[in-house]
Amino acid sequence: MRHYREIPIWKDVTEEQWSDWKWQLKNSIKTVEQLKDVLPISLQEEREIRGTLTTFDMAITPYYLSLIDPGNLQDPVRMQSVPSIKETEIHMGDLLDPLDEDADSPVEGITHRYPDRVLMLITHVCSMYCRHCTRRRMVGEVDRHVNKRVLAKQIEYIRAHPEVRDVLVSGGDALMFSNERLEEVIAEIRSIPHVEMIRLASRMPVVCPQRIDDGLTEMIKKYHPIYLNTHFNHPNEITPESQAACEKLANAGVPLGNQTVRLRGVNDCRHVVKKLMHGLLKIRVKPYYIYQCDLSRGISHFRTSLGKGIEILESLRGHTSGLAVPQFVVDAPGGGGKIPVGPNYLLARSDHLTILRNYEGVITVYNDKTSGDSVCGHDEACTDDRYLIKKGVARIFTHPEEIIEPSHKPRILK
Repeated sequence: MRHYREIPIWKDVTEEQWSDWKWQLKNSIKTVEQLKDVLPISLQEEREIRGTLTTFDMAITPYYLSLIDPGNLQDPVRMQSVPSIKETEIHMGDLLDPLDEDADSPVEGITHRYPDRVLMLITHVCSMYCRHCTRRRMVGEVDRHVNKRVLAKQIEYIRAHPEVRDVLVSGGDALMFSNERLEEVIAEIRSIPHVEMIRLASRMPVVCPQRIDDGLTEMIKKYHPIYLNTHFNHPNEITPESQAACEKLANAGVPLGNQTVRLRGVNDCRHVVKKLMHGLLKIRVKPYYIYQCDLSRGISHFRTSLGKGIEILESLRGHTSGLAVPQFVVDAPGGGGKIPVGPNYLLARSDHLTILRNYEGVITVYNDKTSGDSVCGHDEACTDDRYLIKKGVARIFTHPEEIIEPSHKPRILK
């Protein structure tokens, strides 16, 4: 049963056709003419979209397009899928390869940045071209999979590096491969003794949940442990169809993680993010990362400040269960890798005390003195009460039994 907006041009499509992921891909919206058949587009917007498509292609699956509210130009699904003229703007700080992946690529399609894991790009094709794509230099321009010669070199590289215990298979979208071709890749990786885990990166559960069929899950079961990271950005993307896809993977023993990108106008709001995190847990997807939007060319209009991201994390930690709190990271320009950022809960330290604060603003102390710690006695002031600090955080170093609380808090600790 369909749980989305009916679109006239697809009103005669059968449930069997709609549930076929290959039908979804074949009928994806890729031209302005097709888009005009399914969404109201003004002449000005039509001209802007045509101009934008000279730099980055469009592809929207019928399913994902059906989630758009046609009367809302700021609809979060529309903003992620329909081209904007702002994508043609280049701002100071924009980079073609913001993560410097090419510099860390010893062979074509392999990025080896971290000591024990590699990124393996097997395709340049996605079922939908996200307007905030960080790899738009290689995705959405030429629709092609990596050929078998390149795949063989990738496998050869992994086999020759015993320090690699974790392989992330991505693209493009890893699930754009057929079950048979994907199994060939996974089987080759699994045959390498030092590879402990395989991860798949795919947005298919979000934009084309029909892709998660029985053939895929039965194949994956043979090669565990396999993890899958997907990419929900807004609560509107959690539907009965995407829920069924995620639960099918979970039932096949695939742990699911989600990597949300903070996007202006889509999810730069603590209420939206909390609703999304709660919704993900209900469909058995662990919130894994929230990403600061990368410095890729053409997506400046999506970026918000790091401070906004920290504010969102502050609204999650302590205010909801820890399972619903992802790690907020910046994938640093120049190949710096993922750097966690967030609110500061450690306020000060000495050689025997650590002063902490919680989500409510309560300032407390953790006594971590050990027998090997030094004991101060170098100056008269160290033992003279006249020199003790009377107020503030520094007072706790001499009065560790105290807890500082905001005056508005109703709870009184004794």
